[in-house]
Amino acid sequence: MIMLPCPHRPPCSACPRFAEPGVAAGPLLDLEALARLHGIARVPVISGAASGFRHRARLAIRGRLGAPKIGLFELGTHRVVHVPSCVVHHPLINRVAEGVRRAMVEARLTSYSETAHLGAARYLQVVIERRSQTAQVMLVVNADPIAAPSSIESPSPADLRSCAAPASSRDPLSTCLESIRAELGAELHSLWLNFNRSRGNAILGPEFHRWWGPETVVEHFGGAQIHYPPGAFGQNNLDIAQQIVEHVRRRIPAGARVAEYYAGVGAIGLSVLAKVSSICLNEVSPHSLAGLERGLAALDSADRAKVTVAAGPASTVIDAMTAADVVVADPPRKGLDSGLIDALAARPARRFIYVSCGLDSFLADTNRLTASGTLRLTDLTAFNLLPYTEHVETVACFDPA
Repeated sequence: MIMLPCPHRPPCSACPRFAEPGVAAGPLLDLEALARLHGIARVPVISGAASGFRHRARLAIRGRLGAPKIGLFELGTHRVVHVPSCVVHHPLINRVAEGVRRAMVEARLTSYSETAHLGAARYLQVVIERRSQTAQVMLVVNADPIAAPSSIESPSPADLRSCAAPASSRDPLSTCLESIRAELGAELHSLWLNFNRSRGNAILGPEFHRWWGPETVVEHFGGAQIHYPPGAFGQNNLDIAQQIVEHVRRRIPAGARVAEYYAGVGAIGLSVLAKVSSICLNEVSPHSLAGLERGLAALDSADRAKVTVAAGPASTVIDAMTAADVVVADPPRKGLDSGLIDALAARPARRFIYVSCGLDSFLADTNRLTASGTLRLTDLTAFNLLPYTEHVETVACFDPA
């Protein structure tokens, strides 16, 4: 596929390998060396669409009153590169960003300044729901939750008259939210506020406020409903994420008892229910656990009876794997908890499936998992989850030696 030129390079550095196919050469060489060490013939590389593949984005908001910029920080700075025509975004993300920008201008809503710690709008998070092709939109604001505008679920005639009132008669944040809803219309899934008063670099604050629309974005991986509240982690390249889920599902034997660590909202675990006899799902994030709870509530009674949840850090629920035939782990970039590695090596299950988003931690964890000789690496596949970056997502199988 021929890539269209990116109008935002070089100031925007989000795609350092823009237009290059496949995964980066360095990570692939590392994986191929690991495969040879363990007697694996080759490392397949799974890639997807070359453009429009990002279904989730977090964009910084900076700039002057009446001229906000919505985009990404220039490398090594806090200068925002305005990216209205990002080639890798789902097109709706670009439309949302432009609609939010127009709404901010109309409402005279200020942009955040790190230096002064003043200004309202800090970040914009957009999540696309594939089924409905609508956008969950969240504005991160430098404000206290007590000042949150009230939700308007079903506008009354008085609400509609208020929306039509001059901007000067309403506060800028309420005016902006009303304008965003009007700008996006049927393409809006839901509208949220997140409150972040900190001076640090954290994007999200602890408080979320639903202004309008459903509480979660719903995806389907293998049939089950997967619910994403706005604070829960989700992959941005959903087409490749779905291929990863299917890849994992094919490697779980029918009728197996499964334990999954770092399960998130259940994208993997709930997708395998049709073929397993039981599954224990471990997660620590309250937002992901809330999404998981909604996914469980949507199951029929037979599938729900197969599932138990072990909340907390993975290292505190090691016993969840005691009765498991298959253990699955999809940890954050830092890799597996040390106690989990020791338990996996000491008491190998029939199969351990490791989904890794951090190559360095994966290589180190593999060395520890196989060092005692109880486990061997038997299968290794690379997924081009974040095209045009140095990132590679890896799925590996470890079987008893």
